[in-house]
Amino acid sequence: EGAAMNEFSQVTVQEEQTYTPQPQATTPGSPQEAYQLANQIFRQDPDWVTFFREVLGVDGVVRRLFPSAEQRAAFERTNEYNEIQQMLAKLRDRNQTKFEDKEPTRVITVRLPKSLHESLRAEAHTKQTSMNKLCISKLLQVIDDELIPSD
Repeated sequence: EGAAMNEFSQVTVQEEQTYTPQPQATTPGSPQEAYQLANQIFRQDPDWVTFFREVLGVDGVVRRLFPSAEQRAAFERTNEYNEIQQMLAKLRDRNQTKFEDKEPTRVITVRLPKSLHESLRAEAHTKQTSMNKLCISKLLQVIDDELIPSD
């Protein structure tokens, strides 16, 4: 019995030494995982506000997977992030209905030079959209920190 137990122990040790875990398709916090989760939500055809809240909002998938500002900044430079932005744009285009029933809206007042206001108005006219939709589209884009002046 002792010899059999010793043989069993040797086999077990050999197996432990040769075992290599299989890599997962995606690693936690990977751009691919963020894309897959966003795509699952996108396929449910939500309104764009719900998609934004669930994927890009303060409690959304992206912030859970990439908790630090540095991690999010790196993710925002990936193709997967660009694809998520495309999903959001498609939903915004598709869902022209009011979303106020699902989430209350807030109003912000932005002081800007007259020339910038006129430029935005002309751009909205050229794109055949409203100033509001154009500004929301611009606000949804990522801006390099170096382009934001400090207070």
